[in-house]
Amino acid sequence: MNYDIFNGDADGIIALLQLRLANPVESELMTGVKRDINLLTQLTERVEISDSDKLTVLDISMEKNKPGLTKVLEEGAELFYADHHRADEIPESKLLDAHIDLDPDTCTALIIDRLLDGQFHHWAITAAYGDNLIAKADKLSKAAGLSVEQSGQLKELGTLINYNGYGAAVEDLHFHPASLYRALLKYSSPFDVIADTHSPFYCLKQAYQEDMEKVLAIKPQYSSDKLALFELPDEAWARRISGVYGNLLANQSPDSAHAVLTANSDSSYTVSLRAPLSNKQGAGDICSQFETGGGRAAAAGINALPEEGIAGFIQAVEAFY
Repeated sequence: MNYDIFNGDADGIIALLQLRLANPVESELMTGVKRDINLLTQLTERVEISDSDKLTVLDISMEKNKPGLTKVLEEGAELFYADHHRADEIPESKLLDAHIDLDPDTCTALIIDRLLDGQFHHWAITAAYGDNLIAKADKLSKAAGLSVEQSGQLKELGTLINYNGYGAAVEDLHFHPASLYRALLKYSSPFDVIADTHSPFYCLKQAYQEDMEKVLAIKPQYSSDKLALFELPDEAWARRISGVYGNLLANQSPDSAHAVLTANSDSSYTVSLRAPLSNKQGAGDICSQFETGGGRAAAAGINALPEEGIAGFIQAVEAFY
């Protein structure tokens, strides 16, 4: 059995998209909302892995999936693993083909792009835009000979795919990430998605505009020269827009950190933290100080920050920067 396990955001979806466009296989898909990152461990708890299985894992932290990783290797299954998040110690095994790159200016889809020698390079650029690697994506677009208009189209598509991944549960999303992946797999080029008026691009575009109008009306709850913090309500639209809104804020004020806190039903907050674009480090380290936190240097989050922990979170961010 083949298993494709991938993050439900733009980077995870497009990383797998490139691989399967280059090498189509029948597989069971394992994915979820963007913050559902212990997917490999979830899979090993749900199914019996055997030495005849082959697993592809994309854009989820190896550090957060150590129990699942260990079990897969113990059962003798082959494992391809590509990611750009915290990995901790990478096991040495002939069964593990690991491609881990923690450079803050890369993403999983760009790692796959290198492995495929740029076979679906426009898709990789789309993922970089979606993962808020704007300067990197602009540079790649220019090197690929794309016009400003074409670059803008890839940026919008990447942003929309990423937007779809945010939510407390898949019910918050417009498309289940597996369904969105399958819909996009029909297109060898992202420009074909945009050219097709019946593609997911147009549904997501309208929904994004509606959610963005709501969030732009919200004023910062806390603001200093190091951090701007926004609190969003416990509503589906707020959960959907939280991540891409954090990216928007980061691009508007590149010398400041930004945090978007979305209320949860249990009075805690889901946190999206963006490091200053001029100093893309520390976000993962800061969020990892909290029980349900983690991420990478430039962007990280906390799944459930108690209300009484907000002051400590602010202090941790300002102490770092």
